[in-house]
Amino acid sequence: MNTFEYLQPKSIDEAQNNFNEKSRLFAGGTDVLGLLKDHIESPEKLINLKNIPGLDKIEYVQGSGLKIGSMVKISAIAQHPLIREKYTVLAEAAESVASPQLRNVGTLGGNLCQRPRCWYFRGDFPCLRKDGGECFAVDGENKYHCIIGGEACYIVHPSDTAVALLALDAKIKISSNGKIKEVPVNDFFILPGDDILRENILQPGEVVTEVFIPEPKANMVSRYLKFTERGSWDFAIVSVAAVIEKSVNTIQNARIVWGGVAPKPWQDLEFNKNLQGLKISEDILKKVTSTLFEKAEPLEHNGYKVPLVKNLTKKILLQIA
Repeated sequence: MNTFEYLQPKSIDEAQNNFNEKSRLFAGGTDVLGLLKDHIESPEKLINLKNIPGLDKIEYVQGSGLKIGSMVKISAIAQHPLIREKYTVLAEAAESVASPQLRNVGTLGGNLCQRPRCWYFRGDFPCLRKDGGECFAVDGENKYHCIIGGEACYIVHPSDTAVALLALDAKIKISSNGKIKEVPVNDFFILPGDDILRENILQPGEVVTEVFIPEPKANMVSRYLKFTERGSWDFAIVSVAAVIEKSVNTIQNARIVWGGVAPKPWQDLEFNKNLQGLKISEDILKKVTSTLFEKAEPLEHNGYKVPLVKNLTKKILLQIA
């Protein structure tokens, strides 16, 4: 690990004024520390955002929605009574993140902005995402890599909360050059075809300040399911977030989002549209989920993810029923 200057600014302006091309912002630090140790990033200046007032608040305004600061701990989201009641999918996603110790340190902003867990990216390989010449996962060990949206680089995005937030139609607020801009979660993350070196739209020095989730409908039900290889904490092999508006056992509106399958949280707008007006039964759901991910292009060792997506989606919809 190289020597670096450590700064603890008291405001976003101070953080951004001290930022240059050799700087790195960090929140909880659980991901950044690994990146430094693995020599993936070697900043000369590390800028801690945890001491900036106002970024660690959860605020609910009835009729408007929920605001969660970027420095709010993952554990606080998982345990918050109102989030568990009104935004269950987010509480369940947060509760599935890592271990209790890491949830007590990690933040929402950090969880959204964490970098890929691909062992070629994290290892001593000059891969495309490190401005190298190839994606070693294509012909290598690709059991955990993406099955859709890869476009030369086959990472999967590791965030659980991002999957839930996309299902909740959330927006991310970003401080940029003294102004605040707001973008939908889906537009925050980018595919390798858009930029092979980055996972999101953040420009150097920009700071995620807050996530806003609109008021849920009265008939909304939501859940999060995550399949992992290990019984203890682990990243998702496949995850699914479901936000459903329903009447008795009929789906009126649906937002289904998957994790562990693509370089960003993945949704199928056509599938979600086809769920509208659907009666919830095992036979009907088996039929409608049988067409999921028909355009997937699995690599040699990860074709098992396609039936896993179908089964988890059917399971979560039956649970909601």
